[in-house]
Amino acid sequence: MEEPGSIRPGGRTARVRAAVLRAAGDALAERGFAHLDLTDVARRAEVGKTTVYRRWGTVTGLVADLLTDMAEQSLPRARTGSLEGDLRANARLVRKTLADPRQGALFGAIIAAATSDTRTAEALHRFYARRIREWVPCVEEAIDRGELPEGTDAEEVVRAVSAPLYYRFLASGDPLDEATADRAAKAATAAARAGAYIKDEQARPIL
Repeated sequence: MEEPGSIRPGGRTARVRAAVLRAAGDALAERGFAHLDLTDVARRAEVGKTTVYRRWGTVTGLVADLLTDMAEQSLPRARTGSLEGDLRANARLVRKTLADPRQGALFGAIIAAATSDTRTAEALHRFYARRIREWVPCVEEAIDRGELPEGTDAEEVVRAVSAPLYYRFLASGDPLDEATADRAAKAATAAARAGAYIKDEQARPIL
């Protein structure tokens, strides 16, 4: 079953969707999930509230579509020719998003909502699963080049890059600068090369 608002329209319908999602993102960043209201979103987007209720139905349906759109609009993965270069690009993209006043507040609101709302959590999980799949090939290509040992879990390597950045964003409050992003990429690369993410315990790391 399709999530509300998940059918990709064209023409005027596409413009309405873009306006509504932009308004929903603004409202989330400003006021948080608890205060997200479809009528307010319709007013911000300058569209009829009937249109918003008919198409998205609920706040969670709207947030799910917003996350889908954010995944679609994300920059494609980098192709630098080296694992550390690719992972550094990934880390810098994550850092830039979380450090941005609007985007950071938006993600914070969605993550907070996901802790208590099942549908929002599911939508968030789909968003991150999609982003991880986008970056997995950079690890697979590193394995093919001989940079990493056979049996390396590509998804775990990608997760290892962003995990310390999200920790700073959500828990510690430590600075999120490019040096931090680069360090996260370097650490994930070193760990992967040492065999920390090998699925098969029999596989040998590259020394």
